[in-house]
Amino acid sequence: MKNENIAAISTPIGKGGVAVIRLSGEDPLAVAEKMFCPSGKTKVKNFAPYRMYPGEIDGGSFKDFGLCVYFRAPHSFTGEDVVEFHCHGGMSISRGILKRTLELGCRLAERGEFTKRAFLNGKLSLSSAEGLIDMINGESEAEVRAGYRLYTERLNESVRTLQDMLTEILAGIDADIDFPEEDIEHTDLADVRGKIAKIEEKLSALVSSYRTGKLIKQGVCVVLAGKPNTGKSSLLNALLGTDKAIVSSVAGTTRDVVEGSVEIGGVRFNLYDTAGIRESANEIESIGISRAKKLIDGADLVLFVADASEELSQEDQEILQSLNGKNKLVVVNKTDLGEKDISVKADLYVSAKTGENISLLRDKLVESCLKDYAADGEFLIEERHYAALFKALQELRDALSVCGSVPLDLLGIHLKSVWEALGEISGETANERIIDEIFSKFCVGK
Repeated sequence: MKNENIAAISTPIGKGGVAVIRLSGEDPLAVAEKMFCPSGKTKVKNFAPYRMYPGEIDGGSFKDFGLCVYFRAPHSFTGEDVVEFHCHGGMSISRGILKRTLELGCRLAERGEFTKRAFLNGKLSLSSAEGLIDMINGESEAEVRAGYRLYTERLNESVRTLQDMLTEILAGIDADIDFPEEDIEHTDLADVRGKIAKIEEKLSALVSSYRTGKLIKQGVCVVLAGKPNTGKSSLLNALLGTDKAIVSSVAGTTRDVVEGSVEIGGVRFNLYDTAGIRESANEIESIGISRAKKLIDGADLVLFVADASEELSQEDQEILQSLNGKNKLVVVNKTDLGEKDISVKADLYVSAKTGENISLLRDKLVESCLKDYAADGEFLIEERHYAALFKALQELRDALSVCGSVPLDLLGIHLKSVWEALGEISGETANERIIDEIFSKFCVGK
């Protein structure tokens, strides 16, 4: 039954100060009447919405003292009547209270079912739901900010504005097709072309923002590369602010990839310290070098690390040459040991040992990878949104290229395809498989 009462624990399982058990459906208040005894005189059935009531929660074989709050439809998260029990955070307590709700007729909620009901009841768009899961899973400030913008319908509003513009164009085209004999103003192709061009400009800006948005969501992959003993491990530790990699004066100490993450300007940077690249007869070191080369191929940025106390060797030159065409920074380390003419244009001189210019290096990481990034900027962060908007952009460009050279009905077909592609983001044309896949990413209880 569509409106059956569902229940789940909405807080993480484990010991804590408070746990929340959420119920939603046709009549969760009736369940609360059977298992909550208010401390005051107000009966459960008379609870004022959005107000916390203290009292005793019946877990069947035990009782706990906590709070109960009622959210009346449609002014609730799901759009249905919702009840929440706030109990103490022990595992046995929350599970026992949940079990009692199931005994009283609730069904255990599926993954993301509360949010799915919110979507089906028009409380939020499909893209807003995706923003919510991005906020929950966000590992950096930038991810949380981008998820929040998505959750607060920024993208959905932009998409609906574009759909409205397309609807206006299509209405004029349909009128000309359906009533050619009527004395009405015919479609002005120059005006249509101008409107399509305006939509194309907005769509193009959205699509191009995905490059930065993808880095915000996945984190920026930065690989430290160079020959052995240039201080790559020390530099990794300095950037992370912790001793993640083993540091030794013995060349070839790092034989596998050592990784760590650091947040710079709100963005997560995933740093990889790799085995020094050289010819090696050692089987283990050779495997590490092979892994280093693969990481370099997929990196968003490579930090080529040289030694300030030594002249650039043939080995250095060969490694540097192999990085041609890649996004890279040439970093000369160990300035505390003195600086020699290394015959290469360096982006920055640093000392991992003393901390000289490490802060400046962090700034350069942002500059090199996130030129378009701003804390208050709008970025696509979901691959699904990028795919839908890219498809819409291609169709729109096709429409622009044939506008004026094909019959209006053929132009209309292209524009309707654009509208439908945009609808995949708002949920208007998204199929059931896409919807189920999105909500399966949520935990039970959200």
